[in-house]
Amino acid sequence: MKNIGSFIALLGIASIALFFFDYELKLLGWINNWGENIAWAIRGGLVVIGALLFFMAPSEKDSEETA
Repeated sequence: MKNIGSFIALLGIASIALFFFDYELKLLGWINNWGENIAWAIRGGLVVIGALLFFMAPSEKDSEETA
């Protein structure tokens, strides 16, 4: 789950960084169709959801102890 969370958060961060250079990730190109405010909400949501998934997932050490 940590891998998925970090991937989602990195997508959001990359989208935010590339926006300032007038670029967008192909995977997230559709978000600009709904307007700038919605696009920023989606970018921020990706970062927040990715971070939550990353930090809420049990670590590998915890998984080994329960097995």
